[in-house]
This record gives sequence, C-alpha cells and structure tokens, in this order.
Amino acid sequence: MDGIVTDVAVGVKRGSDELLSGSVLNSPNSNMSSIVVTANGNDNKKFKGEDKMDGAPSRVLHIRKLPGEVTETEVIALGLPFGKVTNILMLKGKNQAFLELATEEAAITMVNYYSAVTPHLRNQPIYIQYSNHKELKTDNTLNQRAQAVLQAVTAVQTTNTPISGTTVSESAVTPAQSPVLRIIIDNMYYPVTLDVLHQIFSKFGAVLKIITFTKNNQFQALLQYGDPVNAQQAKLALDGQNIYNACCTLRIDFSKLVNLNVKYNNDKSRDYTRPDLPSGDGQPALDPAIAAAFAKETSLLAVPGALSPLGIPNAAAAAAAAAAGRVGMPGVSAGGNTVLLVSNLNEEMVTPQSLFTLFGVYGDVQRVKILYNKKDSALIQMADGNQSQLAMSHLNGQKMYGKIIRVTLSKHQTVQLPREGLDDQGLTKDFGNSPLHRFKKPGSKNFQNIFPPSATLHLSNIPPSVSEDDLRMLFANTGGTVKAFKFFQDHKMALLQMSTVEEAIQALIDLHNYNLGENHHLRVSFSKSTI
Repeated sequence: MDGIVTDVAVGVKRGSDELLSGSVLNSPNSNMSSIVVTANGNDNKKFKGEDKMDGAPSRVLHIRKLPGEVTETEVIALGLPFGKVTNILMLKGKNQAFLELATEEAAITMVNYYSAVTPHLRNQPIYIQYSNHKELKTDNTLNQRAQAVLQAVTAVQTTNTPISGTTVSESAVTPAQSPVLRIIIDNMYYPVTLDVLHQIFSKFGAVLKIITFTKNNQFQALLQYGDPVNAQQAKLALDGQNIYNACCTLRIDFSKLVNLNVKYNNDKSRDYTRPDLPSGDGQPALDPAIAAAFAKETSLLAVPGALSPLGIPNAAAAAAAAAAGRVGMPGVSAGGNTVLLVSNLNEEMVTPQSLFTLFGVYGDVQRVKILYNKKDSALIQMADGNQSQLAMSHLNGQKMYGKIIRVTLSKHQTVQLPREGLDDQGLTKDFGNSPLHRFKKPGSKNFQNIFPPSATLHLSNIPPSVSEDDLRMLFANTGGTVKAFKFFQDHKMALLQMSTVEEAIQALIDLHNYNLGENHHLRVSFSKSTI
C-alpha cells in the first residue's frame, strides 16, 4: 500500500521513555496514515504507573482488561468513530494496549463517550483512560501481520475527519466496512422518533450518533455504531423487519460515510458522545417528558418476540395497527396525549380553520383553540395519541405563514370550549362533526398516503371540465410558483409541484376542499412523488 510504513515493536529490553518518546510522525515517513505495533510480554513491566484513572488529556489512550484473544483490529475499531487512529501498541501479556489518535480532541471525545457507556470487547468490559505518554514511538521494522491489519483498517479510516460546515463527512470507504447505517422507513403509518431508533439499534452495540432527515419524501436516518461489526449485526437482524405490526418497515444499508458530524442535539439529530452540544436554530431539543411518554406508550423491545420480530408488546402493536387503519377498534384509545401545543405561529394570519386543515393531513382534528393571551400559540386536540404523535413528528419545524412552527405535546388532556354565551372572538372551534375528517373510515386509503410535507401535492376529485391551466392558475393565486404539473390517466387526479415546501403548505391550507363546481370539492394532500 503506497505511503504507509508499518512499525513493529519487538520485545527488545529498553526503557519506556525510549520506546515512547519522540514521534514516529516526525520521522521522514511522515506521510503514513497509520502504524500498527505489537509488543510481546517482555515490555509489559515497562508500563507501570499507567494505572491511575485520572490523567491530563493526551491523544494516547491506555486500554486495560482486554480479553486474551482480542485483535489489533478490534482495538482500533474502538477509536475509529472518533477520528483517525495513528498508532497502536498491544501489550498482549498484560492484556493492555496503547491507542494513539491523530488529535487530542478526538481522544477527549472518546474518553468522554466511554466514561458514560462502558466499552465491551468480546462481551467483556474494558477500561480506557489517558496515557502519561503524549505520543507513541516505535521501531521501523516491517511486519506482515501488522501490514495485514493496517490494510483492513486503513480503508475504513481514510479521510475519517469531519468536514466543517457539512452534516456528514465524506469518505472513500467500501460500504461493508462502515460503522454507519443508512435507514429508510417504509409504510410509516406511525411516527418513528430518534429515541425509538436508539432503543432498537442499541440492542446490537453502542450507538454513538443519529441524524434523521426527510429525503425523497421518505423518513431516513444515519446511525453510527462504535464498531463496524455492530453495524453488520444490526443490518443482518433488522433489515426488512417491521417496528410495529404490519407497518414502519426498516430498510437498511451500509452508508458510504464512516463518521457523522452532528452539530445539534435535538429531536432530529443526536451525538451521544457530546451531551454538551446546543439544540440549534432556537429549536428546542426533544422534551425529555415527551420522549419518556412516547417510550412508555410504545415500550419497545419489552416483550421478546411478541407480535413482530422487534418484540413490540401487544397493546402498542394493536394501537399502531389501529392507527394504520388495519383494524377497527371502537372505543380503544391509542394512549398518549391527544392535545398538541403549537407555538411561534403568525398571529396576524393564523385561524382555527387553517390549523384544522394542515393538522388534518395527519389525523382527525377535534378542536382548535388559539390562546387568548398568547395568540402565537394554539392547542389542537386530535382524535387519538397516535395522530398527535404523527402530526408532531411531521409538522414540528415546518414553515407556516412565514414562521417556523414548533409542535409539542401539551399537558392538557382536552381543549375546553368557551362557556355558553361567552364570545371568545372565534378563537376556539369545535370540529368534532366535520365532514372533512380524512381518517374516520377504518382501512381508508388515506392511512396509506400519509407523507411529510413536500413541495409536490397530490390533487384528487377533479371534475372533467377543469383543465391543467385552470389548476395552475388556481394554485399560483395562493402566492407561490407552480413548477410542474402532471395529470394521472383518468384526469380525476394530478400531481402539482410548488417551488418550496412552504408554498405547498400554504396552497394546501388555501385549497383543500375548494369548490371546483359540478359538486366537486378538491382534495389536496402531500405526495411522496416528484414530477
């Protein structure tokens, strides 16, 4: 392999200062990307004085209590998620190793992470602390075994440094070796939160980081393990499985990335190695109470092999199935809070009707109350807890009337209507008997067409007399730009693309249920397709 020199310490008796002082990176071979070293038991006694747990930070880490058969690759894999590993020294006779990372910052992150999450190799806990040594100095003797290990790990490790200003750092790595999984969730009839993913995937090893996002109108996540082996096990076990009964199917691949650079800890991304990260752009991190309530509601993995391979307990699976409209369960509440608190609304523009229309995409809105003393906030009562979770996961952080709205669960159980004869200026509205509820009929097709807000809208119930130009003009009048349009074969349905998601949200609020004549009221929803 070009430009890589392998250094091996053989068991020559010499002082630890000589063995470890100076830096191999200062040698003429400074273009090396990694050095793997093995030492035999003769050197072990040279490493006395490393047993104290607290030390000044150093990019060299001292690892103790290693299992007897552990390999260099396994030890290197511990450090890979945190940055480039530049050297390793195994002390087989003493079940210890020294691992050198490229930067002190990477070493600090690694120590911080493993002080919160006990690292295991071969199911045995191991101990990691800063070494007294600032760098590892090793011999220039070529060794085939070390070279083989190097080839295995350097591919994973190449350019494994976060690029500032990007969400994730690019890397030329073969997919099967990556500790990062790319997860797509199909048939998402029920919200899947970052905490749910963490709970499921932690079964296979320490989850370091998760980033969730919507791409091609699909909910996706990137999830990074401490070790590529864990990623492989999780992929084998979980790919194609349903999180809930008959819905939320996991599609899992290895990512080309080997390291995720998470900037914010909130409900969309989390770096479990850095609890100090900000929540970002004024967006509140997921309220722990919400996370706890949701975890309690679905109590994932509590019962092994209950209704689905992920062991979702019966009650939660039944609730999820009910939410998906697969079974009619009259009188069965899905549990969880049905009332949402929506804040940062545009108080000049917002009305109970506009909130009813937008939130109605994700569930049957029963009541809406804009707060009298705080008109940029509203309470919205959904038909059940699943619908409120679904609306929260899809609408939190979206733009409505030019403002990024925040959606969380409210502590209220119901929305109170004003007392008889009291005028509340139309701020409270009861939609309990609205004919516009999309999810009243069990098994309705609407359950299968719940997608995140997107720039492309699905239009249906179009009368024969209405042309493409009519619809383009109608949607342009909502204040946005129509980028593309496509009729389905029967001309009763169409796709229409606005230039931004915000414009599409506005158009849906304005035109869902619009009377097109001939007793046809237009139906508008978000599409997963693009034109």
